[in-house]
Amino acid sequence: MTHSQAGGRREQAQGKADQRRIVVDAAGAATNHANSCHVASTKEEIVLNFGLNQAWDQGQADLRVQVTNRIILSPFAAKRLALLLGAVVQQYERQYGALDHTAPAAASPSSSGAGSAHTTAHDGDSAS
Repeated sequence: MTHSQAGGRREQAQGKADQRRIVVDAAGAATNHANSCHVASTKEEIVLNFGLNQAWDQGQADLRVQVTNRIILSPFAAKRLALLLGAVVQQYERQYGALDHTAPAAASPSSSGAGSAHTTAHDGDSAS
């Protein structure tokens, strides 16, 4: 085998590696609805707490959210997720029209502390 033949085979192998498919096995996955997301962070991780706000009375002093799922990401994975979500939202808006994220949503408490944010969404509306 010549050097050029060996190099060609390496390029073919590299080309196949670049074209790998991701096969998602969702057989064991649970599906949950969330209309609220609280985000907190440290230097090492970003924590997403998804839950259900079942207090539809906006006059309530406190908003109780039942956390149903917690996802902990590295900052690098969180940035990739943020980029992916941004691209998906842009595609959604091209197809269905712009989303008004400044519209008031049902009771959204202010966040306390650095590295913490809370977003509550109801029937397509969101507050950030």
